[in-house]
Amino acid sequence: MDFSIATELYPEDYWYRSDAYLNMEPELDLIQVIQQLHGSLDPRTVFACFGKILGQHLPIKGLQLSLDKQKFVWGRHYGIELQRTINDNQDTFIITYQLSVPLSSAQKHTLGQLEGILIQPLNNALKYQNMSNQAMFDALTQLGNRYYYRQAIDIALARANRQQGQVSLIVLDLDKFKQLNDAHGHKVGDYVLVGFAALINEAIRNTDQAFRIGGDEFVIVTQGDAQAAAIVCQRIIDMMPKHSELTEYNIQCSLGIAESKPQQQAENIYERADKAMYSAKAAGRNCYRICAN
Repeated sequence: MDFSIATELYPEDYWYRSDAYLNMEPELDLIQVIQQLHGSLDPRTVFACFGKILGQHLPIKGLQLSLDKQKFVWGRHYGIELQRTINDNQDTFIITYQLSVPLSSAQKHTLGQLEGILIQPLNNALKYQNMSNQAMFDALTQLGNRYYYRQAIDIALARANRQQGQVSLIVLDLDKFKQLNDAHGHKVGDYVLVGFAALINEAIRNTDQAFRIGGDEFVIVTQGDAQAAAIVCQRIIDMMPKHSELTEYNIQCSLGIAESKPQQQAENIYERADKAMYSAKAAGRNCYRICAN
């Protein structure tokens, strides 16, 4: 799943059109700006704060920054386009601005001051985001890890207990994965795990969440009853032959489903789904079973 989100905040209408305003020197408290930009460790919030400050002092309607797989956006995106590059010792940011009128020399100087202030708080927020992602996601497969799963299932069960929808849990296990590692080595095992994680991401719906909680064991928190989860399971089984990294080593999987019960705890629904998964293995593997109780 794609965890990158653009931020849209719209400034109020500007009154930059008078010549009197264009000749004014904006009142800019740089210390206050620094404090505002360091007020959050969310990079989207930092960028939106930067846009709001620009909108208060300069005829800037909107701005955007593309960085790695993330796109940060603020304001409206029409008008005069201005692209500028911000450099420090380690990083280069290219920001595209949308102006209501061209910048004067004084305004360009002000923009340069503000751009210089942006780099450190934005970098801090990006590093914090990266550290948070490392704490929540499995480094090999990029799926959620065990810690993230525990948070997600607790939230999903709490919603179900408040009768805000049903939730089911799918437990997945690769068949004969230990034999694969013993025969071909852990490098091949990792290759297969990455391919299987990609398949899961393709198979699940936007409302579902997938996690690798250890070894070759995966879980999916699905929105809906057991029959909705069964559709996801069948989709995964049907897609297995279409992934060469899995068919190359004759990889199959067994899946178990448990539908939440009123006031059920995370440990209980996992135990029921895990029991159903072992029933699938006993039935010949490469299939799914639904917990009956």
